[in-house]
Amino acid sequence: MNASSNNSDSKLMLGRHYQITGIVQGVGFRPFVYQTAIKYHLKGDVCNSANGVIINVFGPQRSIDSFHEILQTAPPPRARIDHLSFFEVPFQNEKEFRILPSQNIETDFLPVSPDICICEACQNEILDFNNRRFHYPFTNCTNCGPRFSIIERIPYDRPNTSMKRFPMCSSCTVEYENPLDRRFHAQPVACRDCGPQLTYFRNGSDGIFGDHALIAATESIKDGEIMAIKGIGGFHLACDAMNETALKRLRGIKHRSNKPFALMAKDIPTIQKYCMVNPDERALLQSAAAPIVLLKMKVGCIIPESVAPTQNELGFMIPYTPLHILLFEMLSPEIEVLVMTSANYSEEPIVFGDSEKDRTILAQLSDGILTHNRQIVTRIDDSVTRIDQDHQRIMIRRARGYAPDPILVQRQMNQILAAGPELKNTFCLTRGNYAFISHHIGDMENAETFQAYQEEIAHYKTIFRVTPEVIACDLHPNYLSTTYAEKLSEETGLPLIRIQHHYAHIASVLAENHRFNAESAIGLAFDGTGYGTDGFIWGGEALLCNNAGFERVYHLDNFPLPGGDTAIRKPYRQALALLYANGFSWEDSLFPVSSIPDREKELLKTQLDHHLNCVDTSSMGRLFDAISSLLGICQEASYEGQAAIELENVADPDCTEYYPFEILEDKILLKSVIGNILDDLRQGIPKSVISAKFHHGVIQLCLEICVRIREAVNLNIPTVLSGGVWQNQILLGGVRDLLEKNSFNVLLPRQLPYNDGCVSFGQAVIANEIKDRMR
Repeated sequence: MNASSNNSDSKLMLGRHYQITGIVQGVGFRPFVYQTAIKYHLKGDVCNSANGVIINVFGPQRSIDSFHEILQTAPPPRARIDHLSFFEVPFQNEKEFRILPSQNIETDFLPVSPDICICEACQNEILDFNNRRFHYPFTNCTNCGPRFSIIERIPYDRPNTSMKRFPMCSSCTVEYENPLDRRFHAQPVACRDCGPQLTYFRNGSDGIFGDHALIAATESIKDGEIMAIKGIGGFHLACDAMNETALKRLRGIKHRSNKPFALMAKDIPTIQKYCMVNPDERALLQSAAAPIVLLKMKVGCIIPESVAPTQNELGFMIPYTPLHILLFEMLSPEIEVLVMTSANYSEEPIVFGDSEKDRTILAQLSDGILTHNRQIVTRIDDSVTRIDQDHQRIMIRRARGYAPDPILVQRQMNQILAAGPELKNTFCLTRGNYAFISHHIGDMENAETFQAYQEEIAHYKTIFRVTPEVIACDLHPNYLSTTYAEKLSEETGLPLIRIQHHYAHIASVLAENHRFNAESAIGLAFDGTGYGTDGFIWGGEALLCNNAGFERVYHLDNFPLPGGDTAIRKPYRQALALLYANGFSWEDSLFPVSSIPDREKELLKTQLDHHLNCVDTSSMGRLFDAISSLLGICQEASYEGQAAIELENVADPDCTEYYPFEILEDKILLKSVIGNILDDLRQGIPKSVISAKFHHGVIQLCLEICVRIREAVNLNIPTVLSGGVWQNQILLGGVRDLLEKNSFNVLLPRQLPYNDGCVSFGQAVIANEIKDRMR
């Protein structure tokens, strides 16, 4: 009987080989596989490769089927399985289930996990006096800690990270080698005996180390000083958010007059003292990415206005590293909210190293430096997000916690380098079914950012093993990213494909939604600046496009932009140019007229009369700036988008009236809207009402455009919204709701920003189509 039963069981024994790709390294996937195999009494092995995770299991078919179901339905929380393939293999009578050393085949590649915020278990350890990691600021495990910021190459093993300089002590080694421990193969694992240590410097003095360094830093902050603090992706400048003197000094030091500062609060109940936090916002704050979340201020919020001048929102995050938690442990109860802004001069890259040059910059920016000796390989800023009216996350700046998560593309991609735009730059590398969009690089306005851009491209090419076959870039001839692409093409002989900015915007959203194909789509591309095929600056575009190209169906009527960037920084120049182009006089009572110096006004009039140093624009972003100036809201902008943001902030939420736009052939005329706004100003209508009527007018315009295009093509095709103007929540929510009520299928970006942070992805997918057609 027993012999027969054993013989029957042996007939059911089989083997199965798995290949799994996605975010499956650095997230506890191998111990998960090991523990699941042990649970079902399976034998075999698992190992990392440079292409994912490879598994061999042997045992009863029923057990293997159960193992398979767990793989698919309950992987580790930080893992992301993009592809799981398997095939049957002959049964082998293995004695155990083993975790094998990593394989490294040079042609293989795989995604890399983003940096992950501290988990609850590690947080409990650093606050437990009896735990050996009590108050150790570099505590982490398989479920949390630095990943992307410390990796030098793949596969993700300790020798391939900046942790290689810290040999593990015997206690950490036991944890690291135990498949049942949550620190099994957690590459940054360390403790006070063997890992990184803190150092505090002040005014060129000798360093203070360890716990004393943390104490010195917190005392400095309590004294109203500005502290440079090294985090996961670079240094922050931190100060007491309630200290007006420190805030004023910080703005002066960073040359940042009005742009809002990010805040870090001890916990969510602290944030709720100052801002509204709904369940979706709470979940986003507490997510593994731990981004900055834009939140509506409460009435009577006592956070000083100088943190976010003229805003009705604050950008909050909660502590996402052990060091942050320990800072607040020592600062409380005196200080519960810190300004936590990037350590850099305005528009320059964040400082992330410990060289003499970096130390000199930090000494100029702060009163003291709290640093550590774990090297940051890749500098990366904090991500910025919000929750929209549809309870969905909107990405504003995609960086720490999200990058370099790839976007999964339905088709096989050529190996492409897309150089990206000038502002809010990202670049994109593609290979296989993956598009690796870089973290936020920033505005390519200086040599420092351009140098960082080139360094990051080289790093991404290394860790994702991409050797570009094609280079894609923007049409604009003067962008630094375009210059880089041109030079690289010339040096390598690789084909260079130039792609129109707004087509790239729409293609990005279509590809993210797996709709970039032969099917046509309506694209409403509204932003500040994009070089058009006619040599003018576009930005208020209604496109009809698919993977074969685009047609510019409607656009805002052009008006001159005198002085280029000068006009962008001075919205009153845009307003006066808009009035001039539409035949309105510069009445002395108008806000932009009273804002411009007399001498500049005469020069501007001459400039417009003779069209000197003027470029024509159809930009919706510039129109919003001009209206903001007309209403006396913002005459000079210290950061990109300021005038439009402040226009949105004053809009009356109860007003439902709107200014109608006129459409003549392919042009959206502006004269009637401007005339109506001027009439309302003369009648003393509040600017809050005028702002609302303007917003609602644009919303109605979008519906009319889309209806006209749908009727012309006689198809119910999807509508795509992309471009920085769509970060305006009144506009986005109003247009989306109105289009959906009229049976339009509205496609929006979810993984990438509306702003130019998505353009490189659009460039890549368009270039891929062109490359394939060239074959």
